[in-house]
Amino acid sequence: MESKQQPNKNNYSDLLRYSALGTQIFVALGLAVFIGLKVDKWLKISAPLLVLILPIVVLAGIIYKIVKETSKQKNGNAKK
Repeated sequence: MESKQQPNKNNYSDLLRYSALGTQIFVALGLAVFIGLKVDKWLKISAPLLVLILPIVVLAGIIYKIVKETSKQKNGNAKK
């Protein structure tokens, strides 16, 4: 008696896009911390300077990329 609605393909597309974005952020921050540890050890810096700076720079770059892509999508949708 109750009709089940078919999930929209767009919902799956959005889910995949956001899960890929989350994975990308996680991997990029992990690599930044790992590289920061190695470079700090190589430069023999007592304070974990690059371990703190590199993830912040990577996070700022990712946020910039997200803002740029979303503004491009809004402009592209407005022109259609």
